[in-house]
Amino acid sequence: MNSATWYGLVGALLVGIGLYGLIVQPHALRKILAFNVLGSGVFVLAGVVARRGAAVGLPGDPVLQGLVITGLIVAFSATALAVALVLRLAASAGTVSLEAGRAAPEAPDATGAEQDARASGGT
Repeated sequence: MNSATWYGLVGALLVGIGLYGLIVQPHALRKILAFNVLGSGVFVLAGVVARRGAAVGLPGDPVLQGLVITGLIVAFSATALAVALVLRLAASAGTVSLEAGRAAPEAPDATGAEQDARASGGT
């Protein structure tokens, strides 16, 4: 087997691990990580396609190279946005788990200052 075949197998393995993580893991940060692993596998497979063309004697496909570079930038931006949203979810709901049976804690109706005013008899 040549190196392009090995890279193709590794890319397919990364895609499989990423899909498994997206389906099985209930934790939001683990889902983000699994999505990044899946994307990395796709980028490796795209690189293998470009390398196989170059191995035959054809020049490397600049469109495919541009798509991979753009995809890396978009994946980084999407990961940063997703982590920021998960942190916001953790701050507001108190949990980041996406399990179906788990309910978020109830938010208080009034702020702490309003509750103190009501307890002391003020309005």
